[in-house]
Amino acid sequence: MIKKSNDNTPPTSLIEVKEVSLRIQDNTILENINLNLNTGETVALIGPNGAGKSSLVRLILGLTKATTGSVYIKPETRIGYVPQKFSIDNTLPLTVQRFLTLGGRYSTIQLNNALSEVGAQKLLNSPIQSISGGETQRIMLARALLRKPELLILDEPAQGVDVTGQAELYELISSIRENHRCGILMVSHDLHFVMATTNRVLCLNRHICCSGHPEAVSHDPRYLELFNRHPSIALYTHHHDHSHDLDGNIISTQCDHTQEKTDG
Repeated sequence: MIKKSNDNTPPTSLIEVKEVSLRIQDNTILENINLNLNTGETVALIGPNGAGKSSLVRLILGLTKATTGSVYIKPETRIGYVPQKFSIDNTLPLTVQRFLTLGGRYSTIQLNNALSEVGAQKLLNSPIQSISGGETQRIMLARALLRKPELLILDEPAQGVDVTGQAELYELISSIRENHRCGILMVSHDLHFVMATTNRVLCLNRHICCSGHPEAVSHDPRYLELFNRHPSIALYTHHHDHSHDLDGNIISTQCDHTQEKTDG
């Protein structure tokens, strides 16, 4: 159930999820979930495939009804949403500009500003079918930013992007939070990236296994048991000694270094 409080002193959070469970037939998808997210805060939902992360997002967006519990969203909150999967009919003659205006009427200046913020200003007149995975994610972020969101919900925002491109996208998301002072709820299984760019982490496996500051969660026995990882590779810090194109491919470098990617 999604509700808006009529109390004279409503919660200060953008989102409050209270004791939410979701069951479909005999399957328990989510059990007793509690979550809150404040303005200017990034909360990351991490967990293995099938943990219920995307199901929780759908509950928050009102696309699915909880079996028990409640979801509160601050009234009049503008939400920008980047879905986990995006597909479009390749036969449609659709440019990036036209795609961005499908959800509303925006001026060319507004479109250019949004694309510039995500580093994709050169793509305005490109056919949407011709852009790469990394470029698509940036376009989807630009589309969400056009709504001037107070809350961004990002479901696997770096899916289909290579390791270097993922680091670039997560740094971009951090800068968006700082520039817009919006709250961000981000779903990922790329723990080594997300934990370095978020304020708070909820480790989900149908129920909340553990939660808290990223460093604390990375050493929590329940987290380590779930992911079977040494904490030294759970945190990731991206240091730039090179530059990238829109896909994250290195186009110039000052020195050689290597990165280790663990399976998400």
